[in-house]
Amino acid sequence: MLNVPDALALYFDMAADATMAELSTVFTEDAVVRDEARQHRGLMAIRDWRVETMARTPFTARPLSVEPQDGVLMVPARVTGSFPGSPVTLTHRFTLRGGRIAALEIG
Repeated sequence: MLNVPDALALYFDMAADATMAELSTVFTEDAVVRDEARQHRGLMAIRDWRVETMARTPFTARPLSVEPQDGVLMVPARVTGSFPGSPVTLTHRFTLRGGRIAALEIG
């Protein structure tokens, strides 16, 4: 396994239907996730996004490397699932605050 911050390791291992308590160990209360041209702000919105995404298109993501770049951790991940073109490599851009994810952009 790569040497990644705890919050990132937990994010990639977390179940799609993680509880709010589990999410709060990974994300800040006011975290923002940007994925598929949509923005999800706060723990409830992030939980809903995770559940909806996994229900629509189940997948797994495996981080390939971690590169710090201007205060952001760039993490390309191999994403495999039931979608056309699987597997693909998507870059996850993490911004951490206090050891938790404050922002995540997937693209």
